[in-house]
Amino acid sequence: MERKKQKRYTLDAKEIELDRLGSIGSKLAKRIVLAIVDKEKYPKQISKELKENEQKIYYHVRNLEKAGIIRVARQETVHGTLAKFYKVAQPALVLKFKELVPSQEISPSDEKVARFLAPFIVDGKLDARIIVGSPDPHGPEKARSRDGYYGIDLALFLGTFLNHVPEINVRLDTETTEDDLKENLILIGGPITNRVTDRFNSNLPVYFAPDKNIYSKISKTAYSSDETGIIVKIKNPFNPDKSVIVVAGKRYSGTRAAVTAFLKGFKQVYSGNRFKPGIMAKVVEGLDLDSDGIVDSVEFRE
Repeated sequence: MERKKQKRYTLDAKEIELDRLGSIGSKLAKRIVLAIVDKEKYPKQISKELKENEQKIYYHVRNLEKAGIIRVARQETVHGTLAKFYKVAQPALVLKFKELVPSQEISPSDEKVARFLAPFIVDGKLDARIIVGSPDPHGPEKARSRDGYYGIDLALFLGTFLNHVPEINVRLDTETTEDDLKENLILIGGPITNRVTDRFNSNLPVYFAPDKNIYSKISKTAYSSDETGIIVKIKNPFNPDKSVIVVAGKRYSGTRAAVTAFLKGFKQVYSGNRFKPGIMAKVVEGLDLDSDGIVDSVEFRE
């Protein structure tokens, strides 16, 4: 698939086995395939068009058909003889070197996906500000953000749903204006390192308590692990026509856990809270499965 001028261009593809690759290895075989890409033809017709020996054409046609690269489209009597008209099986070929791996199979046309991402993505365009914490000392605690670069991973994920990015949409919390606060927002990082998150913290159903733990108004549970993160979607209290998504953690490892959950467990993210599915608020805890000191997986707590 390619995107050009805000449009998607695709081709149906057929998988070809590695041991069949030789069928299209010669120049003549490639010419035969190209000759019938747009129009069905029979071997004698191809022979005349390519100015090649008819027996050579038959030889390659048989091999290409056996490999599944071309197929008989129809049969028709031509000059008193029944002729087979050939066409390509698919306009593109895929060569697989290893077995397929599972994917999330997330479709932008899925109603639940569309509902969760609205109004952040409208007609294939991102309509939101992505706010990350400044890496410079700022705020009452003179904190430096270490989790802002996780926004890159999140932006790449959102990019799979976009046809067009009309402008730069990322802001540091220190350069976010009051007008920005009234837009659709995606906030990355907790209230200590991202001061914009702090502006919305009290409105969140799962929020950062004064003791710096995460507290759920839904389950009445406090979460103290540094690897704990939240993903919350709410209406923007500064503008009810807009919405806010907060992807944040107690510390940068918690933010990494929240971003990892967004990327690897998006289906669970948009399913809502475990106790009240109608509320888009998730609590996750990061796991270090390969013991390298970096969060690489998550468990959903609620």
